Amino acid sequence: MAERRKPMQAQDKLAFLLALVPYLMDRDRVSVAEAAEHFGVEQDQLRDAVRLIAVSGIPGETNAYQPGDLFDIAWDDFEENDQIVLTHQVAIDDSPRFSAREAAALIAGLQYLTALPENADRDAIGSLMAKLARGASAAPSQLAVARSETDEALATIRDAVLAGVQVEFDYLSSRGERERRRVDPLRIESVDQDWYLRGWDHLRTAIRTFRLDRIDDLVATTEPITYRPGDVKLPETLFTGTPEDLLVTVEVSASAIPLIEDYIPEGAERQERGGVIRTSLRVAHFHGLKRLVAGLSGVLTVLDPPEARQVVAGWARAGVERYRDAAEPGR
Repeated sequence: MAERRKPMQAQDKLAFLLALVPYLMDRDRVSVAEAAEHFGVEQDQLRDAVRLIAVSGIPGETNAYQPGDLFDIAWDDFEENDQIVLTHQVAIDDSPRFSAREAAALIAGLQYLTALPENADRDAIGSLMAKLARGASAAPSQLAVARSETDEALATIRDAVLAGVQVEFDYLSSRGERERRRVDPLRIESVDQDWYLRGWDHLRTAIRTFRLDRIDDLVATTEPITYRPGDVKLPETLFTGTPEDLLVTVEVSASAIPLIEDYIPEGAERQERGGVIRTSLRVAHFHGLKRLVAGLSGVLTVLDPPEARQVVAGWARAGVERYRDAAEPGR
């Protein structure tokens, strides 16, 4: 004889009913047996809950429940065939919906997310994309996310995560040094337009961060990974300091501080005056300032040391000269 499930407590009944409504709304037809199995309840409990839903809804303008304010089901199907079919829904029909353009943009973003290693199990994302398409005010446009240079690397890393194996690649560091690295891939993160791989570096025997556009000859090995995401604690910040880092004094708009927070050493002094903050940044090499300054043009100024100012100024002058050459034909 099958073991009878324990009666639900009041809070369990409430949670069950709250979950049952969207479950039924998301399905055109479902049997009592299938729904009961899904929620782990007796079939009689499921039938009682369905009958309760059929007399539930929201009061209309009269503040009294009218037939159009209540859920309704196909009673003949329910009583004779043990099938649940909602024939009238409330609340959800009058709720705001995404426009076709908004839904298309969200679906395109979700398509891109499926390329990331942590989203290798894409069933949930696929289900969400289908719901967005069904719930839009009109059929969303068919969009595709353009491929980038990092797509192939992302696909290789995703496959390695699924297989539980290490990846190996040539890496060009910010100091211009190239080394072969073997890494347990743990996480992929994006900052602005750049993608980074965080993982356990077997050469350095520590957590390291690698920019994907500096990775060449990336392959998934057959060597099982040593560490999984739950085995090691990843730092909260994307960029972690080393004893070899250089300190640079800068002035930056206070509103832009969140954009460079990862580069500011813990405990660094911050002096604010007139909406501008003077503080220190940690960089691996002065040449790494070029990209940072380019992304914060007119917002960030390098003050010290002189060598750092010279590197940035030389890079800016070279850019101006190239612009002049392009603007003056025959020069």
